[in-house]
Amino acid sequence: MHRRLTFLTLGFVVAAGLQAPACAYTVYVSNEKDNTVSVVDSETKEVLRTIDVGQRPRGITISRDGKFIYLCASDDDTIEIIDTTTYEIVGSLPSGPDPELFVLSPDGKTLYVANEDDNLVTVIDLESKEVRAEVPVGVEPEGMGISPDGKSMVNTSETTNMAHFIDTETNEITHNVLVDSRPRFAEFKPDNSEVWVSAEIGGTVSVIDNTSREVKHKITFEIPGLRSEAIQPVGVRITADGKKAYVALGPANRVAVVDAQTYEVEKYVLVGQRVWQLAFTPDQKAIISTNGVSNDITFIDVATDEPVQSVTVGALPWGVVVSPN
Repeated sequence: MHRRLTFLTLGFVVAAGLQAPACAYTVYVSNEKDNTVSVVDSETKEVLRTIDVGQRPRGITISRDGKFIYLCASDDDTIEIIDTTTYEIVGSLPSGPDPELFVLSPDGKTLYVANEDDNLVTVIDLESKEVRAEVPVGVEPEGMGISPDGKSMVNTSETTNMAHFIDTETNEITHNVLVDSRPRFAEFKPDNSEVWVSAEIGGTVSVIDNTSREVKHKITFEIPGLRSEAIQPVGVRITADGKKAYVALGPANRVAVVDAQTYEVEKYVLVGQRVWQLAFTPDQKAIISTNGVSNDITFIDVATDEPVQSVTVGALPWGVVVSPN
């Protein structure tokens, strides 16, 4: 693969009174239409490079030491490994057909991959680069979340409408929890107490008790002037202190800010069009949304829950991850 270098100075749309983050991090964005990854500086808000990758890149994550990007090249049925120093593709990982989303184990040694076309979760050993197990799940698996203690992971199946709890020691399903229509994402609370599962068509986030494995609460969303059908929850992220959650609301073009203790929606942050995924900077001073239709990402100040700046990236940005340092 050849690298396309892009050096752009982008216009600022800075909210009054907000300051840039104290530390600069590197942001990596997968653009599923033009088969690229955009590399963005979190402080200058500039696109530093554009990397050519495989077809229809979606899920993206980074190794614990920050040395490698792992990227789902969904239409190539593979996972690409990108060196974060050279920005070159340096290898690949085995995957079943159509890898959509994945999650890295807390110790950074194992990658759990949702393969949508064959209804499997593929468990990959990153040291040997070999498949350790394949776990049959529901129809069209996508969402992937792992507990902070690494003992269980959750896969969501879009057509079966379930959250599947998988024991990471045995690689077997222990519980199947019914949620609302088309679940797309699963996120554990940092204290391991709950799993939040977004339902895109159902328009809700189900809060599942991680002990009883039962739905304890459903979060709904209402935005004046918008039809309920336009409010489609996808990506979910929860702050490290467990007090606040952010939910990407798809074609509603907003990110919901939720009190993670009372489950009340506190605010709707207007960002770009068709919000897909979210990622915090490591210091959690900012959270970044990918806005598929407007081809940009938006930085949101976590302290004020105000949008700071949008940055144009590639075509149909989908996934986002930030370097750990």
